[in-house]
Amino acid sequence: MRSVKEAGVWIITIIFLIPLFLVLINAFKTPAEADLMNLRLPVHFQFGNFWTVIEKGHMIRAFRNSMIISLGSVLLTNVASAMGAYILSRRRTKANRALYFYFIIGLIAPLNMIPTIKVMQLLHVMNTFQGIILLYSALMIPFTVFLYYGFISSVPRDLDESAVIDGCGPWQLFFRILFPLLIPVSITALLINFMNAWNDFVIPLYVLNKTAYNPMTLAVYNFYGTYISSWNLVCASIVLTTLPIIIAYVIGQRYIISGMMSGAVKG
Repeated sequence: MRSVKEAGVWIITIIFLIPLFLVLINAFKTPAEADLMNLRLPVHFQFGNFWTVIEKGHMIRAFRNSMIISLGSVLLTNVASAMGAYILSRRRTKANRALYFYFIIGLIAPLNMIPTIKVMQLLHVMNTFQGIILLYSALMIPFTVFLYYGFISSVPRDLDESAVIDGCGPWQLFFRILFPLLIPVSITALLINFMNAWNDFVIPLYVLNKTAYNPMTLAVYNFYGTYISSWNLVCASIVLTTLPIIIAYVIGQRYIISGMMSGAVKG
C-alpha cells in the first residue's frame, strides 16, 4: 500500500514538472526547434536567447521595478503587521479583539478594482511605486497579522516584564527584545508575501499604465505579444522571471529551518 502511494506521488510530481521542464529546455532552443514544443533537448544550447530577452524586453528595468515593488511592500507589511499583532496579542481588550477579527475578514474579502482605482486616483498614487506598494501591503497585512498573532501569543509575557524592569522603552522592547524572536515567522511571511507580489499580474496591469514602471510579469506579457512566433524567447523570459522566486524560496527554506532550530534550542 505504501509503495502504491509513493508511486502515485511520483506520478503527480512528474506531471507537474513536465511543463516546467518544457519551458526550461525551450529557452535554449532555436525558433524552429521551440515551435515543435517537444521534450527533446536542444541540438545546440542557445544561451544568446537570454541576452536577447534582456536587451529587447527591457528585463533589467523590469527586474528593478519588481524588486522595488516586492521588497517595498513586504518590508512595510512585515513591520506594520508585527507591531499590530504585538498590540493585539498583548492587550486583549474587546476593541482589540474586534479589530483582530476585522483583519481576519480581510483574508476572505475580495478585491474590487473599480473602487480601488478611484481611491488611488483621489490620493494621486496611480501609476506610482508608492501606490502599488501601499495596495499590496493592504492586501497582505490581514494574513501577516494572523501569522504573527499566533506566534507572538506563544512568547511568554514575563519576557516583556523583565525588559521593562531593565529599563527598556516600548520601541526597545519590540525591536531589540521581541522582534529577534520572530525571525522564523518573519522569514515565512516575507517569503510568502514576496512571491505573491512578484508573481502578481492583475494589479500591475490595472494600476501601472506606464511602461517604465512595468514589473517582470508585465514585461513577459508585452514580450509575449511582440514575439509570439519566437517561443524560445518567450520561454527564456519566463525562466528569467521565475528564477528570483526559486532563489528566494531556496534561501528562505534554509533560514526558516535554522531559525526554528535556534528557537527550539533557546527555548
